Amino acid sequence: MRPLRCGERTQGIPLGLLAFWVTAARCLQSQGVSLYIPQSAINATVQQDILLSVDYICHGLPTIEWKYTPNWGVQRIVEWKPGTPANVSQSHRDRVCTFDNGSIQLFNVGVKDSGYYIVTVTEYPGSSQSGTILLRVSEIRYEDLHFVAVFFALLAAVAVVLISLMWVCNQCAYKFQRKRRYKLKESTTEEIEMKEVEC
Repeated sequence: MRPLRCGERTQGIPLGLLAFWVTAARCLQSQGVSLYIPQSAINATVQQDILLSVDYICHGLPTIEWKYTPNWGVQRIVEWKPGTPANVSQSHRDRVCTFDNGSIQLFNVGVKDSGYYIVTVTEYPGSSQSGTILLRVSEIRYEDLHFVAVFFALLAAVAVVLISLMWVCNQCAYKFQRKRRYKLKESTTEEIEMKEVEC
């Protein structure tokens, strides 16, 4: 490549302008949405209230949207901008509470609520970020076992009381029989003595 002469222009993009564009692009990228999900998998039991916690950083006013993906498709739960009322779907009305940091709380979850929950934070200029939380909801089985254990404990207590009553009744019957035998023996002895006296 030959050196440039005084007053000669280069064809193409000047190097300074290219550096400016690269720097500007990096600055614009750093102003995009940043999303943080502290817990990507949550285990819960039925009738529990669950917090799907997220946090985001962006420079504009974002739109936050939550979707639910059960086995049969995708279902929108809620969409809102911080500081404005939320647009909650009919299926989750009265079951969801939104927070300005992007988190939602689901009330009274059931087994049918198990699945992937996708949050999308979209900044006004068009930059967006998505994240996923897996929710596993299981039925409470230990309550059934607890009921069975209490039932068997109650049966055992009733059995102990009945066995104790039977033992007490047996002892009373034994004493009554001994007393009766003694009286019978006494009365026969008296009769024999009376017969001997009469003779």
